[in-house]
Amino acid sequence: MTDHDAVPAVVPDPAPDPAAMRKHYREEGLAEADLAATPVQQFARWFRQAATEGRLFEPNAMVVSTADADGRPSSRTVLLKQFDEQGFVFYTNYDSRKARDLAENPYVSLLFPWYPMARQVIVSGVARRTGRDETVAYFRTRPHGSQLGAWASAQSSVISTRVDLEASYAELSARYPEGEQVPVPPHWGGFRVAPQSVEFWQGRENRLHDRLRYVARADGSWRVERLSP
Repeated sequence: MTDHDAVPAVVPDPAPDPAAMRKHYREEGLAEADLAATPVQQFARWFRQAATEGRLFEPNAMVVSTADADGRPSSRTVLLKQFDEQGFVFYTNYDSRKARDLAENPYVSLLFPWYPMARQVIVSGVARRTGRDETVAYFRTRPHGSQLGAWASAQSSVISTRVDLEASYAELSARYPEGEQVPVPPHWGGFRVAPQSVEFWQGRENRLHDRLRYVARADGSWRVERLSP
């Protein structure tokens, strides 16, 4: 092959430069006088707006960050399934990495990344397993396929191929067809995160964001402090 016959090298398009990315945040801010009496009440206000504005695919999606006994962190997205003054609840496989981390170190962080609204909520607290009755009651509300999935997936474990996972699901589907009650897996259940602090972050112009944080007092009341952005 002569030089003029050589195939030209393909030069990939350069990746976007993250340092050049800029977004202008809203003028509307968050003032101490606007806050609800408790962080859960304030969360309910923002969650209602996140759920009704229609710009968020899953407003109850949150990043759950844990650390094991050696302090090695890990994060993943999980769906919030309940919240009240007692805490924030999600469900998982108790053999998963997050559950193993929480068994060794119950301190956890929940991050709600509501980017289209230029908002985020950060919950820091302690996770404890929910009671079995509460777990069973929630499991019964899950779609049939999700109930089977809780059995089919040994969450966080290494598998050879997806075929193995789908074969396990198919076997369970034949054993428990639609309309037949699926037993609750003994290795599956909930965690309730009792908040020790909850930060509400509102994006503002010129990166002068509003950050207001509720901090729990020993008597059960809350102190509110403003953080520098």
